[in-house]
Amino acid sequence: MLDIKALRKEPELFRQSLQARGGDPSGVDRVIELDAQTREKISRYEEQKQFLNERSREYAQRRSTLGRDFTEEEIRRARNTVELCKANIKLYKAEAEALELQRDALLAAMPNLVDKRTPPGSSEDDNLVLREVGAIPKFGFVPRPHWTLGLESGLIDFDRGVKLSGSRFYVLRDDLARLQRALIFYLLDIHTRRGGYRELYLPFVVREQTLYASGQLPKFADNLYHDHQDDLWLVPTAEVPITNFHGDEILDGGELPLRYTAYTPCFRREKMSAGKDIRGIKRGHQFDKVEMYAFTRPEDSEAEHQKMLADAEAALKGLDLPYRVKQLCTADLGNAARMTYDLEVWAAGCDEWLEVSSISNVGDYQARRSKIRFRRSASDKPELVHTLNGSGLGIPRTMIAIIENNQNADGSITVPAGLRPLMGGVEVIGGPGR
Repeated sequence: MLDIKALRKEPELFRQSLQARGGDPSGVDRVIELDAQTREKISRYEEQKQFLNERSREYAQRRSTLGRDFTEEEIRRARNTVELCKANIKLYKAEAEALELQRDALLAAMPNLVDKRTPPGSSEDDNLVLREVGAIPKFGFVPRPHWTLGLESGLIDFDRGVKLSGSRFYVLRDDLARLQRALIFYLLDIHTRRGGYRELYLPFVVREQTLYASGQLPKFADNLYHDHQDDLWLVPTAEVPITNFHGDEILDGGELPLRYTAYTPCFRREKMSAGKDIRGIKRGHQFDKVEMYAFTRPEDSEAEHQKMLADAEAALKGLDLPYRVKQLCTADLGNAARMTYDLEVWAAGCDEWLEVSSISNVGDYQARRSKIRFRRSASDKPELVHTLNGSGLGIPRTMIAIIENNQNADGSITVPAGLRPLMGGVEVIGGPGR
């Protein structure tokens, strides 16, 4: 959530940020208008409270001196003045609260301020490729997409996924299910042992406030699965519960940064149309992901951003996957992000780059919603932390790259060396006779 005090002070900065994202900068003016009206009602409320205190003292004095200095009529008028003042106080308070709700609803829906280092752009075509790492694999045959390889080997069962749950669901079988389990373990292991992240096992359902705190609500309500009976929501990413893990807490600044990693299934009601983009396991309503997350002091958030990027890259290097690093332009940033790097892996069968990680510096946007603060020392005032998040990595698309880049002419798949110890030493899966 944006800082209303900062918006009052530098509204043009917020207008420029919204415009850079492709939004309507007039939204800032509406927030300022509602804020001014709210403050005016609060001012009147405070004036009436002060007036009430003065009149109440006068009324009490007149009652105590009845029959000596004041008449019954004068006391009646004083009593009426007090009652009118109380009614005004109630009215101004209600009006201020209503205006404040409108203001805060607009403020909550507004995206984060764009970092000045984020490149300008009007679409994803303006994202910058910073570097490519690893060699694109070459084959002595035409590489096939993962859905063909999976169907031929019987390792991916799309029909039964649809039978069980509907479109955009699938079943992984035998060694491919084992490979995915190995990949999840590999990612958690590399982040905890090498990256210094603490592992969390989290609930897969959360309260509405938890989604609001992370910035998923109100903007993305239509993409979330909601159990109306218990008023619980399925997590769209582990970022959501980790964000509010320290909600309403004041952290010890000496213990920052706090780094966490977690595996969760993720559930999203993505609106998808037929076509190449949705074939196979690339897009689904349920997918697995290992998340990285950090709480840090503001002055350390840039260094933490670079560390998180390096940690995600290390995971890809350990899998021998060719990848590239992109910096997102202003128009392609997520709602809560100030600056974002995407990691994309090459998928030989699909013949395209697939995003497997989006690593974002969120600044204090989520911390303000979640009321997560820290003290530099016992005598210092609490300050908002900065939060950062990144996929480390998204499982389905990483699986696609592993399957397609390591395929053999007979339809079998060579298991990356980094995953073989977790596969009991198995080097090849799928193909004839397997």
